[in-house]
Amino acid sequence: MLTKKNPQVEIGRNSSLYFAIGLNIMLFTSWQLLEYKTYDKDEIAIDLVSMDEVFEEEIPIINVNAPPPPPPPVAIQESIKVVEDVVEIEETIIESTETNQNDKIAPVIAVADVDVESVEEDVEVPFSIIEEIPVFPGCEKGTKIEKRNCFQLKMEEHVARNFRYPEQALDLGIQGKVFVVFVIDANGFVSGIRSRGPDKILEKEAERIIQLLPKMTPGKQRGKPVKVPYSVPIVFRYMAS
Repeated sequence: MLTKKNPQVEIGRNSSLYFAIGLNIMLFTSWQLLEYKTYDKDEIAIDLVSMDEVFEEEIPIINVNAPPPPPPPVAIQESIKVVEDVVEIEETIIESTETNQNDKIAPVIAVADVDVESVEEDVEVPFSIIEEIPVFPGCEKGTKIEKRNCFQLKMEEHVARNFRYPEQALDLGIQGKVFVVFVIDANGFVSGIRSRGPDKILEKEAERIIQLLPKMTPGKQRGKPVKVPYSVPIVFRYMAS
């Protein structure tokens, strides 16, 4: 004999309704938990305040020896004495500088009566255009072209003979070309030495070489000794070992 289910006691009949109610209750509970706020309570320490008797310290009064105030300024009374003006002032008479027929004319001086003082001019003539070039010792003979070539040759020999590479420049690896400009004056001596190069060490050595130049026969322009500027390039170069 088969048993029949009682529709009134069927468990799954209202399961969807129960599920919906339970889901709503859970959502409401979760929402309330999320919206719940808590606040920190301030901790208030209630202590007893004891008011003791305040001790007042007596501060002694010290009399400071202050300097006395300065005396009041004394009023200075100025006495004004009136002096009579007894000095007579002479008026300055301004005379006219214009000439008229009554003025005397100074006598005319002849040109022969005027003494002309000759002034020696300090002239520099470039080496390339001077009439008689300075003569280096040992180059006295020959034509003008031969003397010029001999001058340049002697100058190169002098630089090579007195050349000395500075030790400090070698240690620092300094090299390059130094242009030395100097003047052979009217007495044949070297003066006014100036140099321009890559470093002061090389410039100083180049000037030392030029200072050792011997006395020369000065250059002449129109038969008179004049100053002649000259330029010499000196190359400082070392070979790496």
